[in-house]
Amino acid sequence: MKNQKRGILLVNLGTPSEPTPEAVRRFLKAFLSDRRVVDLPRLIWLPILYGIILNFRPAKVAKNYRKIWTENGSPLLVLTKRQQEKLQTALNSLVGSTEFKVVVGMTYLEPSIKQGLDKLAEWGADEVTILPLYPQYSTTTTAPVTDQLELLEKDYSFQMNVIQEYHSHRSYIKALAASARDSIKGKDKLVMSFHGLPKRYVTSGDPYQEQCEKTAELLAKELGLAENQWEVAYQSRVGKEEWLKPYLDERLPEIAAEGTSKIAVICPGFSVDCLETLEEIAMENKALFLENGGEKFDYIPALNDRERHIEMMLSLITKMETV
Repeated sequence: MKNQKRGILLVNLGTPSEPTPEAVRRFLKAFLSDRRVVDLPRLIWLPILYGIILNFRPAKVAKNYRKIWTENGSPLLVLTKRQQEKLQTALNSLVGSTEFKVVVGMTYLEPSIKQGLDKLAEWGADEVTILPLYPQYSTTTTAPVTDQLELLEKDYSFQMNVIQEYHSHRSYIKALAASARDSIKGKDKLVMSFHGLPKRYVTSGDPYQEQCEKTAELLAKELGLAENQWEVAYQSRVGKEEWLKPYLDERLPEIAAEGTSKIAVICPGFSVDCLETLEEIAMENKALFLENGGEKFDYIPALNDRERHIEMMLSLITKMETV
């Protein structure tokens, strides 16, 4: 009897292929055209997207990407590929009759989800586990992945299983705590910053905020922090409508004014470091805090390809734990 072949598709958001206005424009067009990401009526949204955003925003965003770009390319893609390689090694070490193959797919642009599934089909996968690298579920991140899978599944003979979220998974919380423990020594407070979301999404039933707050509570408990030693904030808002609060860029000056001069900031919703962590948090928000009287600001890197993070993925995949 032949060994069972099980494919693993790691999915992240996507990234421009180069830190240029042209490449950023292509990425923003794909990303912001998704109705899951921006649910405004097309007659209202598309003129804004094509008439304003895609004409004026790419140059500014490309400039920010150039600050964090590496010799090997975009940090998000480079780090996701490192996760792929290390997870493949970990799976190869398992004893049993199952063969594993790990590939990467991005929701927007390349390597695409379809390209990842095609690789697994060519390899002869009997079933495929899809792991969207978003610990907290949202209709704006995880749902676009499942949307694509629903359209594509008829093209493949293998069964697909999706791990929808892992916001309270014990291995995830422990990995976060291990990454933060040294950085919080000598600090007055740990700020847990999550990507923002328009409030109306949550009002309409998106579980994202609830899951972010649960992650934060579990992490604070794991680290043994008192209530006054940690807090949650939300970053990266755009536009004029109300987003989830408190806003990080408003809260940081307030924290400094309250006499809390030494802080560490962690972004538990990001599985790898990217523009929103390396540039927005570690550069822009650090400067904002220091300019308003803060003395020390340490950004705690994402879990990236750390051993505990790979062990967590291994646990999710082999046990299908989604608690």
